[in-house]
Amino acid sequence: MSSPAFLQIHREGGIAILTMNQPATRNALTGNTAVQEFVDALDAIQADAAVRCVILTGAGPVFSSGGNIKDMARFFAAEGAPAPDAIREEYRRGIQRLPRAFAALDVPVIAAVNGPAIGAGLDLTCMCDLRIAAESATFAESFVKVGIVPGDGGAWLLPRAVGLAKACEMAFTGDPIDAREALACGLVSRVVPSEQLMDEALRLAARVAANPGVVLRMTKRLIREGQTASLDGLLELSASYQALAHKTDAHREAVTAFMEKRKPVFGD
Repeated sequence: MSSPAFLQIHREGGIAILTMNQPATRNALTGNTAVQEFVDALDAIQADAAVRCVILTGAGPVFSSGGNIKDMARFFAAEGAPAPDAIREEYRRGIQRLPRAFAALDVPVIAAVNGPAIGAGLDLTCMCDLRIAAESATFAESFVKVGIVPGDGGAWLLPRAVGLAKACEMAFTGDPIDAREALACGLVSRVVPSEQLMDEALRLAARVAANPGVVLRMTKRLIREGQTASLDGLLELSASYQALAHKTDAHREAVTAFMEKRKPVFGD
């Protein structure tokens, strides 16, 4: 019997809600079909101009436990253990597809962190654009605790979310931080009671989705490119995007509404 799908996908207007739904494995990201399902879902969302915001959360008490540690035993099994070059290729073709897929998505993504986000689960939250946490959430860059390194891009992602010093502290100790500490270091933008998490995520997503989709996508791309581009390079890209934005129906409607002293009405 095949296992159930890892992702549940639900639409509420212009908002797509992705729920990791394998609580029996604490929503582990390896040893299953999680990566391929994420890649397929994000590709479909990118192609759907009606989607203006995404919410990612987990079913059960855990957001994601990251890599499936039981599955890692095969790397040093007495028989059939893969060689280092095969393991490297497995990472390239496996979980490393996740940060690339999220980086290629122009739609804003909110991580609604409902519980522990551990190892690759923490790094998954850093692939998202916005993070809000339930009071029960914890975060740990815990790879060192099990004798491995962040193989999923966490060494690139986490410092950009919390700064170099805090990222080093988390990665070198592997110790968890709670939701309040995550708020203090900028990993999340707000902490809410657990029972209010999805309502808060939906309210935030609705505020995002109220804006023109094409401009949201260009804005996100500029912010992402700004992480690695030079100022001159980003200014050139900004000028090009702005030229496109000025010709959109959304911009025309916004300017007209301002002049007519009314609220703009943006189409799909």
